[in-house]
Amino acid sequence: MKKVLIITYYWPPSGGAGVQRWLKFTKYLREFGWEPIVLTVDEKKASYGLRDKTLEKEIPNDIKIIKTKTFELYSLYKFFSGKKEIPHSGFANESKPGFVQKFFRAIRGNLFIPDPRKSWNKFAFKAAGEIIKRENIKNVITTSPPHSTQMLGLRLKKKYNITWIADIRDPWTDIYFYKEMYRMAFARNIDKRYEQKVLINADKIIVVGDFLKNMFLKKDQINKNKKIYVLPNGFDLNDFKVSPVTSKENFIITYTGTISDNYDINSFIEAFSSFIKNKPEQKIKIRFVGQVSDNLIQAFNNKKLNKNIEIIKYVEHSKSVEYVGKSTLLLLAIPKIEGNEGIITGKIFEYLASKKPIIGIGPINGDAAKIISDCNAGKMFDYNAQKEIFNQLNNYYHDWEKGLDISKTNDNYKEFSRKNLTQKLVKIIED
Repeated sequence: MKKVLIITYYWPPSGGAGVQRWLKFTKYLREFGWEPIVLTVDEKKASYGLRDKTLEKEIPNDIKIIKTKTFELYSLYKFFSGKKEIPHSGFANESKPGFVQKFFRAIRGNLFIPDPRKSWNKFAFKAAGEIIKRENIKNVITTSPPHSTQMLGLRLKKKYNITWIADIRDPWTDIYFYKEMYRMAFARNIDKRYEQKVLINADKIIVVGDFLKNMFLKKDQINKNKKIYVLPNGFDLNDFKVSPVTSKENFIITYTGTISDNYDINSFIEAFSSFIKNKPEQKIKIRFVGQVSDNLIQAFNNKKLNKNIEIIKYVEHSKSVEYVGKSTLLLLAIPKIEGNEGIITGKIFEYLASKKPIIGIGPINGDAAKIISDCNAGKMFDYNAQKEIFNQLNNYYHDWEKGLDISKTNDNYKEFSRKNLTQKLVKIIED
């Protein structure tokens, strides 16, 4: 088989959507004639925001995985801050940062450019060079965040003249929490230069959506980068082999993943408050599975909805899929920030695979809204569409009470199966 070296910081037992993206690609690459070799960090030395050991069960048999040591700022963060976990998901777990958190953000933003995990590159570069020579590697894929991994790809390209594919899952200098790192002008300029070098020198670039593609196209003014491919995240059909039975007794709305202060769902809270009036409230529940902002919880409490919400902390991926399957409706929220039209949360694809109707709150002209519409999987509502959300909740509830099938999802969602996306990845590599 032809070989491809995949360099990723996040790998099981790390958790999150970024891990699943390349774990699933490696799972199916052999079916299309490519043998993946993975270079990652030793989990004992790594600084992961989330962990999910169950994902280790999905690592393909006999795959070569090379792990290296690292030393990072986050190794010191817990010691000096007294915190049990490091910041993750755009500081979603730090709703009110104190002096220590702000201090570390400033250190991170100005001394560790592009990010604190850059120290891994020294160890990874040496290991990657050995792999490239030993395995006669011609194709290398670097995936980020952390975006420092792309700087590793740049060094490998210059030294070994390999074909370098940069998979950039999130915006770089345009990420919504960029200002929260208190970067000074010199640090911002250095970071922008790094971003430019990657966009110009990578042989091919992969992004998760059209908005991000257009963002990067505007940044590369040298060659009008036409080598950018859109390859979204997706779902694995094997995760949905067993369809959990939806409750006929309880009307459950589920949200999975992180939801921080940037996620403005006030219109949904208002609509839900009106919706449950004159209904048996014990039958109606909103379930949050993951990290939830304290301010959001307070917003529900202010409306006396505390009896209607259930909060379950971060769970294993398989358990999260199970909660989705047992739901009546699914809630999707996009942060209310500049450039949010390009945000496509990883959960949306597993929502689609469950065939449960989606109520989305976010930009109605964004990439996520288009996916929901194309799959006839629900509807995206504007942040101020309280009345429309109320009507939609009522319509779903009345049909559910009658025992009707409220799912209208068409077969377009199958486009996002991990196996199908892996086939597209192979075409990109071979193009």
